[in-house]
Amino acid sequence: QVQLVESGGGLVQAGGSLRLSCVASGNIDSIRTTGWYRQAPGKQRELVAVITSSGSTNAADSVKGRFTISRDNAKYMVYLQMNSLKPEDTAIYYCNARTLWSNDWGQGTQVTVSS
Repeated sequence: QVQLVESGGGLVQAGGSLRLSCVASGNIDSIRTTGWYRQAPGKQRELVAVITSSGSTNAADSVKGRFTISRDNAKYMVYLQMNSLKPEDTAIYYCNARTLWSNDWGQGTQVTVSS
């Protein structure tokens, strides 16, 4: 299993920026993909962005051009840089790591964007 801890959420005005961080521990050498998901009240959890072990990235259409996922392998960190935030980006953001044997989640960090 992989243990994940997110940080960096908070309250920001529309148009502002935040950077979320996720630190991984445990069976990190087996991680195939790491991603950020979000869940707004009354909605299903959705993919925001993902990065593979080879460094390939993908992002949801709703955040392309505004959000960037990156990682620091030496520090076992994954980041989500969020720019031009909109009220509809308000959600709990979760870090996710997938291995051949597990699908692990962090506890989530709240992001609130005021209009």
